[in-house]
Amino acid sequence: MLDRFAHSPNQGITKCLVVEDAETTREKRLVVAAQRGSREAFSELCQPWARVILLKVQRITRNREDAEDALQDSFLRAFVHIRDFDGRSKFSTWLTRIAINSGLMLLRKRRHSAEFSLGDEESKGVWELSDQLPNPEILYAKRERESILLAAIENLGTRNRQVLELQLEEESLMETAEILDISVGAAKARLFHARAALRNSARLRAIAPARAKSAA
Repeated sequence: MLDRFAHSPNQGITKCLVVEDAETTREKRLVVAAQRGSREAFSELCQPWARVILLKVQRITRNREDAEDALQDSFLRAFVHIRDFDGRSKFSTWLTRIAINSGLMLLRKRRHSAEFSLGDEESKGVWELSDQLPNPEILYAKRERESILLAAIENLGTRNRQVLELQLEEESLMETAEILDISVGAAKARLFHARAALRNSARLRAIAPARAKSAA
């Protein structure tokens, strides 16, 4: 009887459940210690996921150095806000979300920064070609529209904003779903809701006529 039970098909499932429960208990113990200020416990929580998360962030930044910067930033943010972690999701999921946000924030800063930094001598040559440059009013209007669009994107819910920003970085829906660890269907739904929210933005509707006029 005992021998038959030892070779039961359910034995493997039971072992998996025991291991999973032990890992969950260990994670909860480490989280509590980290929330009390233990750097060692926090390091134990993060270390197993560092490489996996780095690869995900690198998919966003397309640059390892930027990905490493974003990863370090996410670890710092996670440590500072560890008390906000409520255990409703796995710690690795929570940490990954923070890292993805750090990567996207880095991209936003990159978009906001000037592409070129010219010295006085270099700038003279550029300004001599002023006839070929767009009208300053057109440039100002374009930058104003971009600023309004970025502000509208910032106001989206985190999940919808993440999908939209990854799409703006020309990630496919499948790649977006893989980075965010969601299904392609969920990625499509979030993208739909993000676009709908932008269409309903009062500020974006206000600049739509101006955009159409400038295009004409």
